[in-house]
Amino acid sequence: MYLKQIEQLVVLQKVDDEIVILQDELKRAPLQISELEKRRQEIEEGAEIVRDKLKYLTDQQKRLESEIETDSVRLKKSKSKMMMVGNTKEYHAMMREMDNLEKQNRGREEEKITVAEELARQNLELKTIDERAGGLGVELAAARQSLDERIAVAKARLTELEARRSEAGQAVPKPILQRYEFIRSRLKNPVIVPVAAGICSGCHISIPPQSFIELQKGVQILSCPNCQRLIYWSDHIAPEPTPETEETTAE
Repeated sequence: MYLKQIEQLVVLQKVDDEIVILQDELKRAPLQISELEKRRQEIEEGAEIVRDKLKYLTDQQKRLESEIETDSVRLKKSKSKMMMVGNTKEYHAMMREMDNLEKQNRGREEEKITVAEELARQNLELKTIDERAGGLGVELAAARQSLDERIAVAKARLTELEARRSEAGQAVPKPILQRYEFIRSRLKNPVIVPVAAGICSGCHISIPPQSFIELQKGVQILSCPNCQRLIYWSDHIAPEPTPETEETTAE
């Protein structure tokens, strides 16, 4: 009876360990989606900034083209009027006006080139951002599908584990199970640990010789007087084979 209870407590602990891992997985899994969505939001904000720049630059380009066209018309009219100038004073005044218009248009043409170059840069930047957004959209869709699958698998496994936990708990006396649950709620795993050569593997401290003798008898489930974990003699339950020992056995 004692060995059966110990075995079931060990099974219970393994089940609880896996449950903790799965519950942690269920908590962490959506974080990947959140991180991708955050990155997508940042990319969209960056794209919006570039679009605002493009709108401003396009408006600037249109303004410059309009001003150049307006002053070009004025220049043509001024040149036509020069043929009808009656005196030198008027002639020089018109020449100054024409020089000023030409100078302004040259400045606008230079500014127009600068604006066009910046427009090309910003369009290229927007194209790059759109490509990144597209790639991230594909990644996000795949991550969501993967998340749904992982959650479904984890929940199905949790259902199985809860059933195994209930089964294992039924083989353990209620007071012992309550002790197990109490320790589990207060101590970091593991809750039940083997004792080898008088050393508790939970806290790595020697237990009293008399306690070790009682433990070897296998009459009742004891607790480590140092860390309060449930303990059992390592010889009562064979350790699980490691990959190395399995390979050796196979050879």
